[in-house]
Amino acid sequence: MKLVLLGAPGSGKGTQATILAENIGVPSVSTGEMLRQAVAAGTPLGTKVEAIMSTGELVDDVTMAAVVRERLAQEDVLGGFILDGYPRTQGQAGTLETILDEMGWSLDAVVHIEVPEAELIQRALARKRADDQEEVIRQRLQVYKRQTQPLIEHYRAAGLLFVVDGNQTIDEVAQGVIVALEVAS
Repeated sequence: MKLVLLGAPGSGKGTQATILAENIGVPSVSTGEMLRQAVAAGTPLGTKVEAIMSTGELVDDVTMAAVVRERLAQEDVLGGFILDGYPRTQGQAGTLETILDEMGWSLDAVVHIEVPEAELIQRALARKRADDQEEVIRQRLQVYKRQTQPLIEHYRAAGLLFVVDGNQTIDEVAQGVIVALEVAS
């Protein structure tokens, strides 16, 4: 299964990706986690993206494409993957399609986890990450609405989109994702 999880920051994509990865036996690929690790390690990529992430803006498409291309070339994703945090823009969606085409792959499904904005803000503040201050969170949500929301229509038109109510317990959301994937397969 080759899957993309979409949802605003704080929607539970990472949690659901971890649960789903265990259930279906494919790795969860979190671009956000890869970027945070690069920042913590002080790598050149980390230095480049740290300033961008601190403002709530998205890392540029070229940098993200390189990160994703490198990760999808690793052996553990040959049987499938769950992409968490990528694509976030229509340009990135096109790049992902190109990367997958080059590998002879295509997406099986895109699951959008929907959560009301007020709940997203509360969840993000509760995480207590260094980059989770309220003004940054609000900026991220605005960026999400402006740049990522169009992907929902893109994937709906492609017949790949499944929407799950993310304003439930973790187990209820997980069950909703599993049901969506059963429909997709």
